[in-house]
Amino acid sequence: MTKRYWALVERMLFCGLFAGLACICGAQEIRVASKKFTSNVVLGDIAKHWLEHGGIATVHQAEVGSTRYLWQALLRGDIDVYPDYTGTLIEETLAQEALEVADLDSVLATYGVAMSRPLGINDTYILGMKEERAEELGIRTISDLRQRSDLRFGFSNEFMERDDGWPMLRVRYALPQTFVRGMDHDLSYVGIEAGTIDVMDLYSLDAEINIYNMRALTDDLQYFPEYQAMYLYRIDLRTRAPAVPQLLDSLGGSLTEEVMRTLNTRVVADRVSESQVAADFLLDRFLLESPIVVQRVTIGSRVWQHTKEHVVLVMISLVAAILLSIPLGILAAKAPRAGTVILGTVGVIYTIPSLALLVFMIPLMGIGGPPAVVALFLYSLLPIVRNTHAGLISIPRPLSESAEAIGLPAMARLIKIELPLAAQSIMAGVQTSAVINIGTATLGALIGAGGYGQPILNGIRVADTGLILQGAVPAALLALIAQGAFGLAERLIIPAKGRT
Repeated sequence: MTKRYWALVERMLFCGLFAGLACICGAQEIRVASKKFTSNVVLGDIAKHWLEHGGIATVHQAEVGSTRYLWQALLRGDIDVYPDYTGTLIEETLAQEALEVADLDSVLATYGVAMSRPLGINDTYILGMKEERAEELGIRTISDLRQRSDLRFGFSNEFMERDDGWPMLRVRYALPQTFVRGMDHDLSYVGIEAGTIDVMDLYSLDAEINIYNMRALTDDLQYFPEYQAMYLYRIDLRTRAPAVPQLLDSLGGSLTEEVMRTLNTRVVADRVSESQVAADFLLDRFLLESPIVVQRVTIGSRVWQHTKEHVVLVMISLVAAILLSIPLGILAAKAPRAGTVILGTVGVIYTIPSLALLVFMIPLMGIGGPPAVVALFLYSLLPIVRNTHAGLISIPRPLSESAEAIGLPAMARLIKIELPLAAQSIMAGVQTSAVINIGTATLGALIGAGGYGQPILNGIRVADTGLILQGAVPAALLALIAQGAFGLAERLIIPAKGRT
């Protein structure tokens, strides 16, 4: 019985390891990443297609959280290129350097980073309100907001923390509002439309400004700097892949703000993929002799790809958690003092919000699958450790004493008597961890780990319920499948007379 159980676990571990190794393939590709808003994703796809058109194998990790994630990933070498903005570099990323635009090249070089020629667009921050609401209150500038302390502000989470965001904006304009909430940028538009918030931060080239009939409030104190778009890249590309910087520079000045807004509108309003929009732009702008072919992805193939990514995340983290948690649970049951420490530690880890746990991994391991796997592994420990401990200490004392009385060694008692009696409790803990793991793994998409979270994030960004369901429904089905599989495993491993 025990051998069959461990053989199953071992097979799952090896499958997970081989799947993880398969994910390493393509490490020689140029890795482009982008932030979690439409303009940036489109710019990421433009870079990807342009590099591929130049004969360079490229992969694009889209919607990888915020600026800080991508900057750290670039410094670590997890990615090679990402689109950024001069204002963000000066006011946020390198704020401690007190820079001017002219200083950027030399200071970036000290970090092993270089930037391309500007693309020609200023995608600055602005504050916005619904046109009819702003007209009703007579608000046209940011300074006008001082007169209405009752207004409700909903800002993107990054804007709430940035040095060029809400904290200093509030000081500069002496704004009195107290209802100020951080939320996902795309959900802020939903809040504006529903009337639950009055003011939000906008990117000046957002397609949603027209779609939601927003009024862009004049920055009358000229608080926001220019956010000229360009590409940041690792400076070692100049020797490792010298064609990459040259190709990125050749995109300089190729965009206008009107064109960028049109591209964004095609994505958000017309439901054209960012990849196709980027390919069409390059074809039109550079009069390419042959169009850039964008592989048409069916819903089925997309779901299958996300399923593979999700299963790899879950399988590796869960199997690793099983292999560590059961011994820890045994130790906790056999050594009460150590058990207090073990149960307390895994309990504290479990209380850390899952998103925070993912973010904590980034400085240590970068972005992508590895930090997501480690975070999920840590999050899976508590149910298995606790159930293993509970199963062992609940064994009737006379049974343990009888086994000891007939001279069975401690290890033999554990393997032949105690673990089989505690197996149902242990399996229940594994089942619980598996279901929690599958749901939590959707957050891995925020740091570029893929999985079912990717269509959910994409669907929220472009307000497409169908895309959200492409992630949410398979995740729920996978959780049900896992629950049923572990229930079946329990019946195979534990004899009927041993189940309660």
